Amino acid sequence: MDEARVGQKGRTGHRWWVRGQRPPGLADKRFASAYIFAAVRPATGENFALVLPRVSTAAMSRFLADFAQTLREDTHAVMVLDQAGWHGAKALKVPESITLVPLPPYSPDLNPVERVWLYLRERYLSHRLLADYEAVVDACCHAWNALAAETGRLRSLTAYPYLERIKA
Repeated sequence: MDEARVGQKGRTGHRWWVRGQRPPGLADKRFASAYIFAAVRPATGENFALVLPRVSTAAMSRFLADFAQTLREDTHAVMVLDQAGWHGAKALKVPESITLVPLPPYSPDLNPVERVWLYLRERYLSHRLLADYEAVVDACCHAWNALAAETGRLRSLTAYPYLERIKA
């Protein structure tokens, strides 16, 4: 589980181009943004995502509540996540069907969803001009839905070796 900011002030990404010259690319200096909150089950590629206007304890609580509603009654989910302030806040409401497992400090490389953000930015969210907040949300939704529709892509992006040793 993790979240990523997507906004009008985007990034350009990498491109093949002539050495010594800058490639042309779109860049926006406006500041409307949204956040994709997502959880992925690496073993199967099952996923759940919400696009929310900001990151906060309330947004995280909403994400967890909505995610918990998608779980079967006899299922308990364990979420690996980083130690962002809103992930461990005292006011955070964690449903009983979910256990949060924080990663060690300063170790984003252990969070499988970090590669998902890189993939989304490289393939769907770079070199774009987004008119307003609604366009940012639409771009986030389109990018996530396109990624989720790629058979096996989420599994390949989140298949970290240390997770394979954990028995489901």
